Amino acid sequence: MVTEALQVNKLDVCYGQSQVVHGLSLSLGEGRVLALLGRNGAGKSTSLNAFAGLLSPRAGTIRLGGKAVERMSPEGIARAGMRLVPQGRRIFPSLTVLENLQVAQQAAPRATPCAQAWTLERVYATFARLRERSRQRAGTLSGGEQQMLAIGRALMGNPRVLLLDEPSEGLAPMIVAEVAQAIKTLKADRLSIVLVEQNFHLALDVADDVVVLNTGRVVHAGTAEAVRAEPTLATRHLGVF
Repeated sequence: MVTEALQVNKLDVCYGQSQVVHGLSLSLGEGRVLALLGRNGAGKSTSLNAFAGLLSPRAGTIRLGGKAVERMSPEGIARAGMRLVPQGRRIFPSLTVLENLQVAQQAAPRATPCAQAWTLERVYATFARLRERSRQRAGTLSGGEQQMLAIGRALMGNPRVLLLDEPSEGLAPMIVAEVAQAIKTLKADRLSIVLVEQNFHLALDVADDVVVLNTGRVVHAGTAEAVRAEPTLATRHLGVF
């Protein structure tokens, strides 16, 4: 039986009086990657921000490992085991790579399904370039290195669920391939991941499950394998050919 790391039920999210997400329901199984896809403005990043507590939902529930977190603060949700790698990375540019990692360090929650706790040494082993740049100010890193740092910083919090918002945005193809491989490595470690990604082919390469949003509503939910087998779905809802 698949255990749910994250369960979202009938979530409504608004910006002021404008409702962006309408009745979103999804389940993320332990150790699986769920790709949340849709055109620009579909409500994908808004959904991740609500999961992480950066936006308060108007209605609905968010359960992390069975625990309700929709009314918790962002700090409380992070401590409970959900970490967001935001769009645009948002690393601390004036701090060194090492300092960016250290500031996010948190012990692994009990009953975490991951094989090992994330430590500084383990992050360096996963992203070798971060070790090489450990004393360098983060603002001087390349875009790809900053993305690796943003992911590494989230891992230092030993999350049960990792939220990745557009990790390949603005990166060269070679670096995109490295990011995809990193996601596969995390998946192999049984880390549960929600991935928002405009790169359709990257998303399908790493995902187990897919939820497609259109104007804030779920228009498709199923396995990545089913999406690969039905090309018209991508054309219809995502504009991918």
